[in-house]
Amino acid sequence: MRTALLFALLFQAVPALAQDTGSTAFCLFPVPADGGVQRWINLGIVQYVDARPDDIRIYYGGGNLGSGHEARIPVKNREEADAVLARLRRSAALCAKPASGGSP
Repeated sequence: MRTALLFALLFQAVPALAQDTGSTAFCLFPVPADGGVQRWINLGIVQYVDARPDDIRIYYGGGNLGSGHEARIPVKNREEADAVLARLRRSAALCAKPASGGSP
């Protein structure tokens, strides 16, 4: 009986720990919906970011022969572009943090 209870408690604890763990390999960031479908990109595979007057372009998942992808986030001006870049940096920094053992 005690073994079954301990076993059940351990399995309940595992998902909570997995949610608190940071990972630079799988770090999701939302980008504008495309055709009604919400998308997130994995910041762990971003190659570079362009800040333009009218959008932020995030290039990711590229390999040889132009096999990469591009996500665009429209902005109105440079200040808004800087705010999007700050959100990208904060998201990446949060993903890089080790598990704290507590709730975020």
